[in-house]
Amino acid sequence: MNPVITQERPRRSGAPASALPEAPRPVQRPGLDDDGRAARSAGRDAVVSARGVSKRYGEGDAAVVALRGADVDLRRGEFTAIMGPSGSGKSTLMHILAGLDRPTAGTIVIDGVEIGGLKDRELTQLRREKIGFIFQSFNLLPTLTAAENIVLPLTIAGRKVDTAWFAELVETVGLGDRLSHRPAALSGGQQQRVAVARALVARPAVLFADEPTGNLDSRSGDEVLSLLRRSADELGQTIIMVTHDAHAASVADRVLFLMDGEVELDRGRMTRSEIYDVMKSLEVAR
Repeated sequence: MNPVITQERPRRSGAPASALPEAPRPVQRPGLDDDGRAARSAGRDAVVSARGVSKRYGEGDAAVVALRGADVDLRRGEFTAIMGPSGSGKSTLMHILAGLDRPTAGTIVIDGVEIGGLKDRELTQLRREKIGFIFQSFNLLPTLTAAENIVLPLTIAGRKVDTAWFAELVETVGLGDRLSHRPAALSGGQQQRVAVARALVARPAVLFADEPTGNLDSRSGDEVLSLLRRSADELGQTIIMVTHDAHAASVADRVLFLMDGEVELDRGRMTRSEIYDVMKSLEVAR
């Protein structure tokens, strides 16, 4: 995966110059000049785009601003992690990008569809056809087998199962000998792998993962992260993951850091220690 051009939001006047680590030198993407064409290409290649997205809860003195004019392009086939301190707006941004919540202002485009004017029924249809979800809690139906849970989105939509694609997913997630088992007979890592396969079975344009390793031990968490990495590398899946875990974020191609409802830093692939240092600096600069 090609590295990402580093972008940094102008620092607040109150933040000390030393509060944030020096950004790595921007890397030119192959085949693009440094005259702005790279940024325009990112917009054209984006499967999810946000422009001027703000979110305010409440009114008057009780109002809470969760997002402040965020601009984001999430490119097709790229694995992006979204991080930030508690209250930075990362979960709110993911919910809005996924069409689970509506912004107070701004526009969201998902796979070429501007969703602001969609009615609730149309938005539900778009999520069903273009978006896959993985949650911290696995959300498997306990009365269904692993195989039945995987194909559930297709069952609900009245769509036929692509048996070749199903077989490839099962092989990818390594559950061939567990398909007849119900969730209670599966480990936490196996349940989350079922959830990953379920999210991918409808071939979504984008996969959103909300703290996918939050309820797992380190070994099971690593298995799920490896699966997400393979989904991006081998299946070309676009993945957007919200996480507080520097180790999880280090698996991604790109890391967005939010602070006070704004995109503070946009970096390419980073090591765990580099991510940890940025998170510490953001906490200091608050």
